[in-house]
Amino acid sequence: MHEYIEKLESLKYTVISGIFLVLSLGCLVLKYQPLVDPAWVSVFISGTPLVYHALHNLFVRKRITSPLLISMAMIASVLIGEEFAAGEIAFIMAIGEILEEMSARRAQKGLQQLIALKPTQGRRIITQDGHTQEEQVPAAAIKPEDILRVLPGETIPVDGVITDGTAAVDQSIITGESLPVDKKAGDAVFGGTLNASGSIDIRATQTGKDSTLEKMIQLVREAEEKQAPIERIADKWAGWLVPASLGIAVLTYIVLMFLQLGNEVALERAVTILVVFCPCALALATPTSITAAIGQATQNGVIIKSGEALEKMGTVQAILFDKTGTLTYGKPTVSDVCCFGSYTRADVLGWCASVEQKSEHPLGRAVLQAAQREQVPLHEVADFTMEAGKGISARIHGQQVCCGTEPYLREQGITVPDAHRAAVQTLQESGKALIFVSVENTCAGVIGLSDTLRPEAKAVINSLQALQLKAVLLTGDHAPSARHLAAQTGIDEVYADLLPQHKVEHVRALEASGCRTAMIGDGVNDAPALKTAQVGIAMGAAGSAIAVDAADIALTSDDMSKLPYLVKLSRLTRRSIQLNITLAMGINFLAIILSIAGFLTPVTGALVHNAGSVLVVLNAALLYDRKIN
Repeated sequence: MHEYIEKLESLKYTVISGIFLVLSLGCLVLKYQPLVDPAWVSVFISGTPLVYHALHNLFVRKRITSPLLISMAMIASVLIGEEFAAGEIAFIMAIGEILEEMSARRAQKGLQQLIALKPTQGRRIITQDGHTQEEQVPAAAIKPEDILRVLPGETIPVDGVITDGTAAVDQSIITGESLPVDKKAGDAVFGGTLNASGSIDIRATQTGKDSTLEKMIQLVREAEEKQAPIERIADKWAGWLVPASLGIAVLTYIVLMFLQLGNEVALERAVTILVVFCPCALALATPTSITAAIGQATQNGVIIKSGEALEKMGTVQAILFDKTGTLTYGKPTVSDVCCFGSYTRADVLGWCASVEQKSEHPLGRAVLQAAQREQVPLHEVADFTMEAGKGISARIHGQQVCCGTEPYLREQGITVPDAHRAAVQTLQESGKALIFVSVENTCAGVIGLSDTLRPEAKAVINSLQALQLKAVLLTGDHAPSARHLAAQTGIDEVYADLLPQHKVEHVRALEASGCRTAMIGDGVNDAPALKTAQVGIAMGAAGSAIAVDAADIALTSDDMSKLPYLVKLSRLTRRSIQLNITLAMGINFLAIILSIAGFLTPVTGALVHNAGSVLVVLNAALLYDRKIN
């Protein structure tokens, strides 16, 4: 039965219903009486689902909804021989259902893509008869305390602690950090992250459902299950609309009978009241405005997946920002080159870039790109060596050049000159990644790398604050880097060093305090928070597919300046809906008075009530071309 009802509610059958309704109207205008009124087809196609939903809601869900009132009016019209009025009522409601479904449909692929990131196997180390061997095992078979080996380019299969070796680990899917993090013995690593360079052995600590990635998947699943659609206004009011319409219709019938106007007149006016009381315009008030607003947003590079998200966006009080890939581009670039002694920028950048030609580290790639942009000459290198997670060295024109962390240089007996310690500390406090460069046992300088702030970020934050919205930064990056970015953009509230579950906790805390939130992010690690916030917004073009699918809204051009536009559009849409409701109720009230007085019949009442629906649609359509700065 349910499949049959869905077929009748489809666009194809609704169009057929509309065609037969137009034929019936033509017969009325031409005063032609066919053997069977074409409106009967409309009543059957569009009316059957109405009656089905009315009865299902009443007897199964124990709720009075708008389909019950509309079904009553439709059946009453049929009983007194006004098939066109009955068909028109049913058709208008069918159109409303289609518009609402079009605006509410959204993709649900994010959870499946997140699950696809789960590692499938790992390399377990076993010792037998004093000999160490490696064996490939399914990730599900890995248990806590197992020792695993992870080679460069491999995915870490489970959460664990490094027992041997060093590596640069890309853990952006968990923490959102744009730069690989250097890891050594004793450091924790997360399952699902990528070993960018260096071979490490790890001791498994959290496996299966206890791993960080599995917890992320569960958070997204739970948040999806908690999503509840906004109840239509017509359904909210149906509880009193039904008895009110029945009461007025019955009262009118009794009064007219008392005045001895006759049963036929009294019955016709009572049915007319039921017809004009139908909340068709009320039912169209929300979906038509939302459909128009979603259409305009799409033209402006904003994809809104549901009317619910658009409505909720208009009530948001705080926007929570991820850092990497959202406020920044998510790519490391050279921001500073500090030279010590007589060495020049070209010296320091050229030596480092020359040695980094042999390296695959992302920071090294960024240094090499900077040297190429500045057309700094590169040198031939010899005797290249690398210590994963620490640094690299080579000989250039017979001189030993080392590039890496400060502890790496100290191991070579090289220290930063005291005169330049303050400059190095300033770079560290701003959260930048540092590469120290030495030549022949002398520290020649330091190169600072940072993520690049989007040029529009500060203006966007200012615009949102002008709209009385609070801006909050939630990031997996370290506190110095987060505070530095917040100072640049004007964000007052900052939370750093967050794992995905910590972001979710902050979102929930804000919601619990009565603050309605929207979260904007671009990475896999943002997906749980995007689902937990009232509205999730993804940076669509550069963002991960999982973040885009987890979000309710996506900025296709990665243009953050669309955020203030989105807020204004959603608020304008809510005002349009409110105006539509006022129009619908006003027209219905006037039509009831005219029906009682006998100025309207069921057919003319249906046309007036149809005119109210048209006005609502026209008002909503104005949103499509509305200019929003």
